[in-house]
Amino acid sequence: MIVLTPATIADAEALSAFANTAFTATFGHIYDPADLALFLSTWNPPDRFRAQIADPDWSIAMVRDDAGAILGYAKMGPLDFELPADQPTDDAVELHQIYLADAAKGTGVATALMDWGIAWARARASILYLSVFTDNPRAQAVYRRYGFYDVGRNAFRVGNHVDEDRFFRLDL
Repeated sequence: MIVLTPATIADAEALSAFANTAFTATFGHIYDPADLALFLSTWNPPDRFRAQIADPDWSIAMVRDDAGAILGYAKMGPLDFELPADQPTDDAVELHQIYLADAAKGTGVATALMDWGIAWARARASILYLSVFTDNPRAQAVYRRYGFYDVGRNAFRVGNHVDEDRFFRLDL
């Protein structure tokens, strides 16, 4: 049985470490070590998680294994990127991150986190956006199965390296 729990301030350190490990495992081979280190120190520090957990406009749900280790989490909140000009931004929220441990892939954890995130968004907005790496077809396929569709490009900076991401939208 998959149990989602809301993140608390006490979870910030563990979430930060998990986020850095998950991002590095998936994408670390792409980047110069200095760019990766700069990104991780600014994108996933514990203080950022603490601030988001304390902010009522944000929510993080997580799944742990029986020993208490994080298997995955989803982070929802307000938009924090600039969408293409033809995309509405009022009445919209963002799926900021959904990260899984390798051991959790294929177990239903991602489905539970996505279902929670969409329900969270539906209670607050009529549009849900996310940004996904162009070279991550597996994630894009998952999002498309949920009804997300591509609405434009996003320059995503990892240190001094700039990747092309795609904006995906789901009408709720």
